[in-house]
Amino acid sequence: MAIPQIPHEPTARERQGLLRAARSIAIVGFSPNTARSSYYVATYLTQDTDYRLYFINPNAAGREVLGQPVYASLADLPETPDIVDVFRRASDLPAVVDEVVALGSPVVWFQLGLINDEAAEAARAAGLSVVQNRCLKIEHARFHGGLHLAGFDTGVITSRPSGR
Repeated sequence: MAIPQIPHEPTARERQGLLRAARSIAIVGFSPNTARSSYYVATYLTQDTDYRLYFINPNAAGREVLGQPVYASLADLPETPDIVDVFRRASDLPAVVDEVVALGSPVVWFQLGLINDEAAEAARAAGLSVVQNRCLKIEHARFHGGLHLAGFDTGVITSRPSGR
């Protein structure tokens, strides 16, 4: 399945389509620190999906984390990933977009809390689909019935506190 090019902020159905069409994901700004959100997302993707995963962190390059090698940059990857998931400061996003465009990945995904409209417009102008301010893990779990894994869906339908 080809990755669709979406010239606007993707709707929920379009985000679902991007995730279904993808076979590989690179996580830029991945941290081997278990307390960081990028590690949590990587753990979920490793355990609950069939994506080929690539972790990008120049400070951890050469190490293996979660059974995967860590690469120094996107240019070092053995393939062009379908989605580049970004955990970097919003001010770093234009440089990351330049790398993604040079690499040829069809989708750049700015994690929850990351918005940079100029970087997003530059990516779209280069033919990329862009998702901003969305957690890839939450979106994937939402579309695959797994939100309960992160405690978002407890299955409880009452607001009454449980007796202790």
